[in-house]
Amino acid sequence: MQTVIKSASQEVVIGPGEPVVMIGERINPTGRKKLAAALEAGDMSLLQQEAKSQVAAGAQVLDVNVGISGADEKALMLQALQAVSEVTEAPLCIDSAKPEVLAAGLEAYEGKALVNSVNGEEAKLKEILPLVAQHKAAVVALTMDDSGIPTDVPTRLAIADKIINEAAKLGIAPQDIVIDPLAMSVAADDQAGLAALQALQQVRDTFGVNQTIGASNVSFGLPDRSFINCVFLAMAVMSGLTCPITDPTVWPIKETLVLSDLMLGKDEFAMNFITAYREQYPEED
Repeated sequence: MQTVIKSASQEVVIGPGEPVVMIGERINPTGRKKLAAALEAGDMSLLQQEAKSQVAAGAQVLDVNVGISGADEKALMLQALQAVSEVTEAPLCIDSAKPEVLAAGLEAYEGKALVNSVNGEEAKLKEILPLVAQHKAAVVALTMDDSGIPTDVPTRLAIADKIINEAAKLGIAPQDIVIDPLAMSVAADDQAGLAALQALQQVRDTFGVNQTIGASNVSFGLPDRSFINCVFLAMAVMSGLTCPITDPTVWPIKETLVLSDLMLGKDEFAMNFITAYREQYPEED
């Protein structure tokens, strides 16, 4: 099953038979004071630098989040989408918790965006899915609902099923739904990593849809987080992960994903890995 995301001039195909698609996460002011300050000042230059560096590092889709407390997020989103589109042709993921911001972004966007996100909460289903259907977009769907984030796999599967069914009522095809089965910290629950991997496997086997996940959540509260994230990512790709939202500028993460493709027969003659390695270590040529 293939999910197609488009900009005005570029198309990205996400699918289990395709190499992993990296969705760049760095255009997000959460925990990033310099970017938040620049956005508040209406300065889009740092945001544009982040867009260019992520694409140069291999991101094929860019997540755009401009949520800052007290700011006019709708206006900022429109400025950000324009600014990013000026420096890259990569398709975009419009990321906001506010339906009115998503609506404005989708109205302005030229192409087929990925929306981040909907979940199983009744209010979210009613607010977000009609926007996705109206603009013929694709959407990230989180396996949580009004009861919170389930720890067990069957409940996550049931929420995924509910979202897919509700989307179908509005004419949204399964290939336009990217499930996020939600990874939680293994420091707080030593079964959390296994549950996320099992959820990925069961969503893949039951629905066949594409999947994303926040890999860095699994390592929260532990030392050597980067290595933990990489191990989890490799296992997640084997379990059905096709398009993680991650930081492509971190070489170990990029290397893990490229090598996962190689081990799964998605990198003919290892050319993608060799190219990525030479770009990372040009002095060795």
